[in-house]
Amino acid sequence: MTQVKIIGGGLAGCEAAWQLAERNIKVDLYEMRPEKCTPAHQTQGLAELVCSNSFRSDDKLSNAVGILHEELRICGSLIMKAADEHKVPAGSALAVDRNLFSARVTNCIRNHQNINVIQKEVINIPDDWENIIIATGPLTSEALSEFILKKSSDDSLFFFDAIAPIVYTDSIDMSAAWFQSRYNKVGPSGSLNDYINCPLNEEQYHQFVDELIEADKASFNEWEKDTPYFDSCLPIEVIARSGPQTLRHGPMKPFGLNNPHKDGNEPYAVIQLRQDDISGQLYNMVGFQTKIKYGHQTDIFRKIPGLCDARFARLGGIHRNTYINSPKLLSSDLSLISDQRIKFAGQITGVEGYVESASTGLLSGLLMYNKLKVREQRPPPKTTAMGSLISYITRKDHVKDFQPMNINFGLFENMDIRDIRKKPKRIRDMEKKIRISQRAESDLNKWLNSSFV
Repeated sequence: MTQVKIIGGGLAGCEAAWQLAERNIKVDLYEMRPEKCTPAHQTQGLAELVCSNSFRSDDKLSNAVGILHEELRICGSLIMKAADEHKVPAGSALAVDRNLFSARVTNCIRNHQNINVIQKEVINIPDDWENIIIATGPLTSEALSEFILKKSSDDSLFFFDAIAPIVYTDSIDMSAAWFQSRYNKVGPSGSLNDYINCPLNEEQYHQFVDELIEADKASFNEWEKDTPYFDSCLPIEVIARSGPQTLRHGPMKPFGLNNPHKDGNEPYAVIQLRQDDISGQLYNMVGFQTKIKYGHQTDIFRKIPGLCDARFARLGGIHRNTYINSPKLLSSDLSLISDQRIKFAGQITGVEGYVESASTGLLSGLLMYNKLKVREQRPPPKTTAMGSLISYITRKDHVKDFQPMNINFGLFENMDIRDIRKKPKRIRDMEKKIRISQRAESDLNKWLNSSFV
């Protein structure tokens, strides 16, 4: 007998289903594709990575995202297991072959004896459903969005998200470009050359910025005109409009790179490309999300040194993301205040990023398990990455402008570092991050042992 209904076959939904199924709970997992497609998905696979193929930093000692990676691994995350199995070179980041990653997750979910995958759009929650997790992500269908609005009597939040182009590797001119990781930083693969770099001199850079600004933009629907962008996914042309040097200190920063074609000198600006598949046939343009029309994209990007004959496997695009006002709508156990049958997980809750989404999926599954076992549904402490995220999206401090958030050190419970105040700032900051990491791992294990054993 099915005990839990999960709506959405993305990272969060698959992770929630896996956590419950591994604890012998029967799950129905609903995924509307291919019956109904979204503006951004391209395959029928579960856990499809729509935007970047990067899970960001994998450094658990000095980066908040790396801490979250480690917490997911400790909790037996399917998403992290699949990512580790299908990683591609990306410096100190964890990036994956998106197709092999999705295929691995899909295979695990579809072949689990406790998971029943139903390819059908859910447009409302029937009254006889008892335990539900809505993990439909930022691309929630209009019908289900309307149901959620009526259920919550509150507004959803809408943000634009943009997709970066992907280039066929063999079409990149390596007589102009070169392989190098920034500051020659060694990645998990042991390589110093995890990125392809395309350099621009000062004249080329300013011409490029001017063309981005002048490019014909994709037209908006009437409802899109006042919809804000999420800060960490700004289209490249929107960044360009904020100032002539903004790109050069953002996604096109040249610092820590040396052009071997120009006597090892640092270029004025750089476009970096990161491997997108395990075979190295595809590279994506890092930070180059865009809403420019396709024809203009190819015209502008082929003026970049190294990309004059580029063939694009995918051009950039833009779509609307949907988020609920979680501080007003959700309890700390991720349940809907107005209907305790329903928990939410993933980007629809207002977390931003792949691993953040997966972590709320994992927690919704664990907390739902405790609900079924009539146990306390207590989230991890704020000293952990997962606990700090839950605390952020469910806080009750009368927040007026709730914004989607990536994991960052500012969300963690404060760390007392009075004993190292006199050390140099760089050393002090590094030691503080290490202490936060160690505390997070210790406190997460204590939470797991006290909550699920």
